[in-house]
Parts: sequence; structure tokens; C-alpha cells
Amino acid sequence: MKNFLKFAIFAVAIVILDQLTKYLTVANIELYESIPFIPGFLSLTYVRNIGAAFSAFQGQQWLFALVFVLFTGLIIWEYFKKPMGFTTFERWLIAAIYGGGLGNMIDRVRFGYVVDMIKTDFITFPVFNVADCFITCGSILLMIHLIFFNKGFWKDEKK
Repeated sequence: MKNFLKFAIFAVAIVILDQLTKYLTVANIELYESIPFIPGFLSLTYVRNIGAAFSAFQGQQWLFALVFVLFTGLIIWEYFKKPMGFTTFERWLIAAIYGGGLGNMIDRVRFGYVVDMIKTDFITFPVFNVADCFITCGSILLMIHLIFFNKGFWKDEKK
């Protein structure tokens, strides 16, 4: 339970950081306005995303809610009922992914869209937010760690 609380606090900290950056964006930047942050590298650009990554699944708020509720249930079931052999590092990554997902879910419930504000100026890429960073980086690192560093995770229990 003690470790679960640490992971939960980490996820909540991510949500607070995400919601704070979104609040500051909406309060200080007009919709579709772009302000250079690191010239030639990053700009702060306020946009509203009604879909998922790259605006996929627009208008499917029920689907996002369902996936999030299922993910929440799986995390609780796995942690308390049937541990799956995740390392501590992998659990931190899962908490990061969850915190990012919760940050975006809060926007979806409150507004019907997600506030995005980080725009890359050096490449063409969709505008994203702090929650997206934790979801994406956490997911990539989790997959890499599971594939290359936690081979025991993939072993068949029947052997």
C-alpha cells in the first residue's frame, strides 16, 4: 500500500502540473495565438483538441472515458489482486501514463476538448500538452523496458 501511495502522489503531481499549464495557457494566450517560447524550437500555441492523438476519434468522448475507466480498473486489479511482475521503474512509468491520461480526461469532462499548447517550430508536429508528454514518454519507455530489461515479464507461468 505504501508504494501504491507514492505512485498515486506522483500521478496527482503530474495532473497538477498539467492542469496548471493548461490554466495559464487559457488565461494568457488567445485561442490559436502563438507566442515564441524558445525561438526556432518551441512556441506556446493555444489550441483545442476534440479528439485523441493527431485529433483522431473526434467527438468520441464516451470512448475516451471508457478506455480510461478500464485502465483505472486494470491498474487497481493488477496492483492489489494479481501483480504482473512489473519492476518499480515500470510502475513509475505506469503512474506517469495514468497521470497524463487523468489530466486529459479532466479536460474532456470539463470542456469536451483537451487544451494543447506546446508547438514544435523545428518540425511539423501536432500541438500537444504536458499530459501528452507523460503519456508518450511513459509509454515508449515502458515498452522499451519491458522488451529489453524485464524479460521475466514475458515468461509463460505454465513452464
